[in-house]
Amino acid sequence: MCPHLGIHALLVVIVTFSAVPAATQSENDVTGEDLYPPLWDLAPGNLLDFPVKDNKIVINAWNYQDRLGVYKSLLSASAKYFDAFGPHNSGNILWGLPLQHGWQFRTGRLADPSGVTSCGYENGEPLCQSVRSWWSCMNYYLAIIPFLGAVEAGIFGQLPYEIEILPPEEQKDDFCYSVKDCWSRMPKLMDDWKAFFEYLLSTEHKAVSSASLSSFKLDDALGLMWKAHTSSIAYALPMFHDRLKYLSDPEANFGEDWADAVDFIAATHFKTDLPTTNNFQAFLPQRMLVEGDVLPSISDFSPEQNKVLVSLRVLHKVNKITGGLLLKIWQKAMSTEAGRRIGRELIESLPSSQKLELLDLIEI
Repeated sequence: MCPHLGIHALLVVIVTFSAVPAATQSENDVTGEDLYPPLWDLAPGNLLDFPVKDNKIVINAWNYQDRLGVYKSLLSASAKYFDAFGPHNSGNILWGLPLQHGWQFRTGRLADPSGVTSCGYENGEPLCQSVRSWWSCMNYYLAIIPFLGAVEAGIFGQLPYEIEILPPEEQKDDFCYSVKDCWSRMPKLMDDWKAFFEYLLSTEHKAVSSASLSSFKLDDALGLMWKAHTSSIAYALPMFHDRLKYLSDPEANFGEDWADAVDFIAATHFKTDLPTTNNFQAFLPQRMLVEGDVLPSISDFSPEQNKVLVSLRVLHKVNKITGGLLLKIWQKAMSTEAGRRIGRELIESLPSSQKLELLDLIEI
């Protein structure tokens, strides 16, 4: 398949994510309680809200509310760095992580897909996150690893206790459970997350000396965050490939397609604040895909959701057929701040036309 056809497929993906008619977009605007992940108000708000045992803060990463509390603590500790970007911490670019996790919980993707246990089900253990869930395992590397990187960087200051992450009941070797443990097993990944949080801290130190927050560049922060984000996915993907066997073929395909698409989104330094992420997620499937779901005509999905799923599938296939060339071309186009700005605008605010010429990418 020629690269030009691949580029066109990529642009179709970008269009379908954002180029919906104005009326449809307004219908999907998220307001009120739906702005936040489920049970957000009930999650621990800072690290000292977690139980302390034997002089250690104990976090059960396989409980949805505890893992959500990890995110909530991160958002609270980093809030001051994003004051200029929106009221009430809405401009914090870490919102993308808990909002994605909340979508996974709301759509049943964290429950035991094998059906062997009642983990994650309403009539069983609704807050349980299954170690057999591909989504839950992948998310561990986008929750606990960033969190421990932040602890090591000093984003929480001097903690009075060590941190202890409880292991799952099975497959314990697939995860790490403390700063020291994670550094010994995945130093590059930990270093990427630490670098992001150290950047936030460095801007605070510069601001103290200059009485200004001008040293903070959102594009730089987004670049470091997305570098760490994609590193987490790249590390976890091969490790949890076996978890895909518990999913239906359509759901397994969607999971791999979504993981692949993140590399393209990351290249634009996409803004993952509260309102942007909520609007972006409105077009993701509201339930798990099952056998018999045939694209592009899943009856209980909106036309936009069907289009997004089709486009993700095409993007993944074309990038695979071209040996990753499609991604390399896109990353090159996004290698400047001006290119990234255009890329984000394509994702966020293209007009309702569903067509885009190849010339648009060439001009980037």
